[in-house]
This record gives sequence, structure tokens and C-alpha cells, in this order.
Amino acid sequence: MARPTTKQALRQAANENYQELMTLLESMSQQQLESTFDFNIENKKEAHWKRDKNTRDVLIHLVEWQHLLLNWVESNQKGIPKPFLEEGYNWRTYGAMNVKFWERHQTTPYTDSLHALKESHAQTMALMETFSDEELFTKGIFEWVGGSTLGSYFVSNTPSHYTWAIKKLKQHQKSMNN
Repeated sequence: MARPTTKQALRQAANENYQELMTLLESMSQQQLESTFDFNIENKKEAHWKRDKNTRDVLIHLVEWQHLLLNWVESNQKGIPKPFLEEGYNWRTYGAMNVKFWERHQTTPYTDSLHALKESHAQTMALMETFSDEELFTKGIFEWVGGSTLGSYFVSNTPSHYTWAIKKLKQHQKSMNN
């Protein structure tokens, strides 16, 4: 699927990928949902393969990034300048921020992570709906967005992130079925 460039395409991709993720989670056994990932990560270069150890970790990652988006937009809309990433992090060091998110939720039960994702998805989609196509996909509309578009942040934190989660969870499911 092409990267969304309109509000309608964003809404459709986000909801379709979210539904695919929810359907995948519903298809997984309790053991698959709660067990530690056990797949070969030796050839995997991305940090998330080592960081995320179970389904909860994947869902919490999605939630934390959606909270970044929600807090960033809401703060800047109120005239309170705020960068997208948490204070102390930049696009070169955000991996450490991801580890901090992971550490923060090591006692969070899977069911709480699922509930939090359902809630953050609904909040993110509701916020997205408050913007026009132009506001979402035209550069320069909001000074605080920088050289990108606001819509690109919504794309990254909904359909694209859901695709990432689906891929990882399918690999986990496959490794348990072997």
C-alpha cells in the first residue's frame, strides 16, 4: 500500500492496519501473547529485535509513540512550544528513549498494554480528524512541524507502526509454531 497523502487515505490505512493488528492478536493463543520472543535475531540489525521481548513490549512501544504525537500536537496547538521527542533526546538518540519506554513498562500486564493501545489509537484518530487535508499534508502549515508535514507524523505513528508490529508478531507466532 502506498504511503497515505490524504486524510481519507490516512484514515483508511490506519484503521485497516489497526484492525489487522487486532485480528492478529485475537488469533494468538494466551501462550503466544504472553511468552518471550524466541526467534533468531543474529542477522537483524535494528535495535527493536533485541529490545522487545514479548507482545506487551510491542504494544507499549506503539502506545508510547502515539502519546508522543498526542502530547506534541496538543501542546503546540495551545501555543506551548514542545519538540516531538521527549526532552533530552533527538533523532540520533531516540533509541535510548525507546529503551526508557521499554524499561518503564516491564511490570505492565499484557491486558493493560492492549487496553492502552485501543485507547491511544482512538485518541490519535480523533485528533487526526480535527485537521483538514491541507493541514495534514501541506508543508509549512504549522511552524512547529518543521520541514515535514503533520500528516507524516500520523502516518508514522499509525499505519506504518502497525505494519511494523504486525510483522514482528507474525514472526513470533511463526517461531512458536515451528
